[in-house]
Amino acid sequence: MNKSPQQLGKGMIYVAWLFVLGLLFMFFNHTLERQNNPNQNVTSTKNQNGVNEVVLQRNHYGHYITNGSINGQSVVFLLDTGATRVSIPESVADRLNLQRGMPLKANTANGVITTYSVTLNKAAIGAIELSAVRASINPNMLGDEILLGMSFLKHLELVQRGDTLTLRQYK
Repeated sequence: MNKSPQQLGKGMIYVAWLFVLGLLFMFFNHTLERQNNPNQNVTSTKNQNGVNEVVLQRNHYGHYITNGSINGQSVVFLLDTGATRVSIPESVADRLNLQRGMPLKANTANGVITTYSVTLNKAAIGAIELSAVRASINPNMLGDEILLGMSFLKHLELVQRGDTLTLRQYK
C-alpha cells in the first residue's frame, strides 16, 4: 500500500507538531517545578567558624521548599515552624521503608488526628545533617512534601531577610 507524498507530508507535519508540543510541555513543566521549589540544587557553605550554612529562596507562594534526604534517600521538605515534629505522608514513609511506631494524637487545622511516631536515623539539607530526629508518619497527609517541623529546625539558627532564609548549624 503506497502512500502519496502529500499523505506522507501531512504525517510528518503531525509528528513535528507533536514533537514541538512535547518540548514545550517539558520546558514549562521544568519552569513550574523551579517556581514551586527554587531550592532543588541546595548549596552549602562552611563559614570561617566552621558553621554549616544553607541559604534557601522563598517560592512564589511564599514558602521555603527544598530538596533534602532522609536516611540517604532523596525527599522534598516544606519548612514549617508551626509543626512540632517532622511530618511525613504515609506514602512517602512507605517509600522510605519507615515503620510505624506508637500512635500519637496531633492537633491540626482540621482537628485532632492520629499519627505514628518514628525516629529518623538521619535527616539532611545540604551539609546540614541531624541524627535521631523525632518525626511522625501521617496517614491523612497527601502529596510527597514532608513538613520539616521544629524537631529538626530547633537545632538550627534561622535568619530570614527578604526572600531568603539562611539555616545555620553550629557544631
